Amino acid sequence: MNPGSAAPVRRPAVFLDRDGTVAEEVGYVNHASRIRLLPRSAEAVKRLRSAGYLAVVVTNQAGVARDYFEERIVHQANQRLVELLSREGAALDAIYYCPHHPREGESPYRRDCQCRKPRPGMLHQAAQDLEIDLGGSYMVGDGMVDVGAARAAGVVPILVLTGYGRGHYEHRRSRWTVQPEHIAEDLFDAAEWILQRKRRPE
Repeated sequence: MNPGSAAPVRRPAVFLDRDGTVAEEVGYVNHASRIRLLPRSAEAVKRLRSAGYLAVVVTNQAGVARDYFEERIVHQANQRLVELLSREGAALDAIYYCPHHPREGESPYRRDCQCRKPRPGMLHQAAQDLEIDLGGSYMVGDGMVDVGAARAAGVVPILVLTGYGRGHYEHRRSRWTVQPEHIAEDLFDAAEWILQRKRRPE
């Protein structure tokens, strides 16, 4: 750093799971046409970004390791997500995905990586790439792996009841080893909770 130069300003982010949170949960997305936005998710992304949060998708895509589809399909599905959001005036700042599985598949996809949620590797990589303030950030997802990744990265976890979320909440809550900070009906309600916390005086 040059003498007198200011340190980079780190921005908060909202990390978003893809399937079941922003897009419908349809099982393994082996074709881009299976990506469909959940109601109100585009509006939620718009509101978060307007409030100064980066919107960053972090998604496990172990179907690549399991040979259900090729890695190029993940790129096509992610591009479809970007296009659908754009049609409603919303945008993402980045998308990160993990194609690995620790026990299934062949090299290079069969590996015990740090990026597969509930490990926090994707969040840490995004924080490095985008200069994110993890301490002021959130993670929204429909799975307990999302909650676990959030806790491991030091961001606030929110469980949504879309996708697999309602089943996790109603039938498996007694087995949770990590707890969400908040439970929301969907991404829009999660965004509203985040924005209310931001407006709340200290």
